[in-house]
Order: sequence, then structure tokens, then C-alpha cells
Amino acid sequence: MTELTKEARLLQTFAALADTLVDGYDVVDLLQLLVDSCAELLDTTAAAILLADGRGELDVVASTSEASHLVEVIQLSAEAGPCVECYRTGEVVQVPDIALSPPEWFRFRDRAIELGFASVHALPMRLRDNTIGTLNLLRDRTGTLEEEDRIAARAFADVATIGILHERSVRETTVLAEQLQGALSSRVVIEQAKGVVAYMNGVGIEEAFDLIRQYARSHQLGISKVAAGIVDRTLRLGG
Repeated sequence: MTELTKEARLLQTFAALADTLVDGYDVVDLLQLLVDSCAELLDTTAAAILLADGRGELDVVASTSEASHLVEVIQLSAEAGPCVECYRTGEVVQVPDIALSPPEWFRFRDRAIELGFASVHALPMRLRDNTIGTLNLLRDRTGTLEEEDRIAARAFADVATIGILHERSVRETTVLAEQLQGALSSRVVIEQAKGVVAYMNGVGIEEAFDLIRQYARSHQLGISKVAAGIVDRTLRLGG
């Protein structure tokens, strides 16, 4: 692959990744495209992404091969390895020769070598000081990534982070919109209930609302639920 062709394909890949950032996109599909692109376009044999759950525990969400997935699982089970270290520190971790890994990484080292990997490059996926996971590039030979590939890998990690945070933002925005719509709908029902109570009891709107609130409190019910009962005639206040 010539440099020009590689550059063009990288641009095409980033364009494809950007196209996935639309409403309804599947974040797992995005991450799978990203790791596949890393393996295809960068000087790396396999790639995987680990994400942290609400408790800060890492898990594999996308990988290019069963072998790379197994390596990630091994280092997670041992709670030691370059990707775990990358997540904990929020810094890039390069291991040019897995055979020379720290002694405490022995489970990762032995399994990685057994599966044919010789070096690894782990990048944090983070927004400012918040690290949400890692992008991990494994190679079947020793050494480090070339500068151009390191830059591209950093960009891939940033795209993954943006994609995940965007998905969360969309989901949270949707939930907020649903909550807002629910609140507005409940308010309409409450206004209707106030009118019913005011008419049935010959009182003003403010007093009618007081009657609804008092009933809700005394019966440990929500005002919206009481109002709904009044409107659908399953509940009667006074009159």
C-alpha cells in the first residue's frame, strides 16, 4: 500500500466513521468498524476496544479476531497488562517486546506470546480527565508503531470516544425529552382535573387544586395519578 493510497483510505475510513454518527446508529457497529480499520490500515495485526462500565470494570466490546479477544480476556482476568495499565493511568502504554513485560503481567505475556503476538500499543479513550476505555493494537512482531500510525491510532481512539459519548448524549437527550413530554402531558391532565373539581364543588381553580393536593398527600398518591383518576371519573372529590 503506497503512502498516497494509505492516506486516501484513511480519509475514506474517517468519512465512513463520521457517516455512522447519526440518529439510530449502533455504537457497537461503529467500534467494530474502527478496530477492523485499525487492523487493515495501520501496521498492526489485531485490534480491540475495552470499555469501562459504571463500576469502572473493563470489558471487551469489539475485536478483530478471537485471538485478540482472548488476550484481552486474559489480561482482564489477571487485572494486569498494558491495556489495564493504560486505563488506570490515562496514558499511552507501549510494549515493544511483550516477552520483556513486567513480571506481574506474566499471564498476559505468556498467553499473548502463545497466540503469536510480540508487541502491543494501548491508547486511552478519554475526554479531558475522564477515561472511558482503551484502544489496543497488537502486533505479531516486536517494535513500536511508526509516527504516522501513532497519529492515526490516536485519531481512531478519539473517534471512538466521540461516538460513545454522542450515543450516550443522544440517549440521555431522548430520555430527557420523554420526561419533559410526560411532565407536559401530566400538567394538561392536572389542569383538566382542576376544572372538574372546581365545577363539581362550586369552588375556584386555586381551591380545586388545593383539594387535589390534599387528597394526594393524605392517600400518599402522586398528584398526576389523582388528576388522572378525576378526569377518567374513577375518582371523585367532593361534589
